[in-house]
Amino acid sequence: MAELESVGDSVVEGHRGRVHFTYDDDYALQHLGARDHRAASCCLPVDFDVHTGSPWPAFMLDILPAGAARRTWVAALRLKNDESADWQLILRGASHPPGNLRVLPSEPPPSSAQGFTRAQVGSRDPQFVEYAYEHRAGVAGTSGAHGESPKFLLTEALDGLLHADGALADAQAKRHWLVKWPRSNRDSDRQILRNESAYLHFANRMGLRVHAEPVFEDDTLYVKRFDRHVTSDGVERYGLESLCSLAGVAAYGARIPQERLVQALADFSTNPDADIIELVKRDILSVALGNTDNHARNQALLKTTDGAMRLSPLFDFAPMFLDESGIPRCCRWTAVESMGFPSWPGVVDMVEPLMADPVPLRPALRIMADGLSDAPELLLECGADSMLVERLRRRIEDVRCSLHDIEPVRKSRP
Repeated sequence: MAELESVGDSVVEGHRGRVHFTYDDDYALQHLGARDHRAASCCLPVDFDVHTGSPWPAFMLDILPAGAARRTWVAALRLKNDESADWQLILRGASHPPGNLRVLPSEPPPSSAQGFTRAQVGSRDPQFVEYAYEHRAGVAGTSGAHGESPKFLLTEALDGLLHADGALADAQAKRHWLVKWPRSNRDSDRQILRNESAYLHFANRMGLRVHAEPVFEDDTLYVKRFDRHVTSDGVERYGLESLCSLAGVAAYGARIPQERLVQALADFSTNPDADIIELVKRDILSVALGNTDNHARNQALLKTTDGAMRLSPLFDFAPMFLDESGIPRCCRWTAVESMGFPSWPGVVDMVEPLMADPVPLRPALRIMADGLSDAPELLLECGADSMLVERLRRRIEDVRCSLHDIEPVRKSRP
């Protein structure tokens, strides 16, 4: 479909280096002008041009292994963990990432018809660990599969056994999972993962877009993937592009202002106003519940085969304030946020000019404020730890009060 080619000696510079990006001519002729699931990125509509520049196109960092995935690949390939490893990592580690992008592997993956039970996965059975390592099932990198926690991309077969993503024929696939383990044996990391399930249940109850409530068992979280749809004709693979990529930022850990992410949704979503309201509501819950790891790759645009491009269902939503390393909020609201707490009336004033019809925004957030009145009890019903809920009570109340400061009607402008 497309080619990425290094220019000169830029291989050693990795994703910071200069490259050519081009679509295949036959593909471009067939899909000319497309920005949806048929394009590598909304920012690079299908055309006949040769795009030259540095760094890499931002969407490439969505599929370049990062975090725990990167460290596993670097160790397996005996590479130095810096930019000089990026080309090998993209060639070897991006053959089956989430979304519908694929990098043609330099060598075929090992063939295996072996599957594993949930009990074997949850107990980290040595045979399963070896199998996952050989197939790199736990080291595909993209939005929702990056990060520090070990994450496996697994496909459930018709007989219920689990296989590495890409190792099973589509005709045998029943459903697709993102499987997560705690990042370490520390109590805090186990608590974070355990409560991620409760947080997603809670978000669903609060009316946010959650694809399917996860399953937590044996210290393992099973999250049903929303970028795959099994049909009678096979498996549809939907496009998935981070808001970081939509904003055109080709860097890791970039502190992108929240209003710039809102602008990206306004530019590319096929229902931008609804998605902007959803994004603001997610950030409200992130602040209220201490989900401080709000970097721009933890939100993405889902591009389905019917041409829709919408903010994807919520993912990576957990009590990251419990992390012992201390994780501050990454993406903040410029000028209206202090110490990790935005002024929500100020946020509304920033967001409204970016919406075609801002009228529903204020009522939606005031309704959300009313819903937060019972949030601690609802969190407990959803399975959150009681100690965690007690720590959050004051935080939730502060957010609720700030939401009630939002004027119910937009002020007239001179």
